[in-house]
Amino acid sequence: QVQLVESGGGLVQAGGSLRLSCVASGSIASINAMGWYRQAPGKQRELVAIDTSGGSTNYAESVQGRFTVSRNNAGNTLFLEMNNLKPEDTAVYYCKAVTRIWAYWGQGTQVTVSS
Repeated sequence: QVQLVESGGGLVQAGGSLRLSCVASGSIASINAMGWYRQAPGKQRELVAIDTSGGSTNYAESVQGRFTVSRNNAGNTLFLEMNNLKPEDTAVYYCKAVTRIWAYWGQGTQVTVSS
């Protein structure tokens, strides 16, 4: 079992920055990859960025060059540094951890970008 708790969301003006954190607890050693997803009202949940245990990262084209995903050395905290935020980045951001047999989700944190 893996538990995930996100934090760091809030209200920011366009062009501003936020840093999201996701703290994992439980069977941390079983995690293969962690990532950030987001869901805007009326839209499907979409991938934002992913960080694998091998150290590779991937980003959605819409956030490439503006967002940076990283993990701490202990491997139990995932970060998402978001710069030059746009109103279209407004969504609930979810953390996801993938093990060999299951995927776990956090409760989400709201990010609102005003124009």
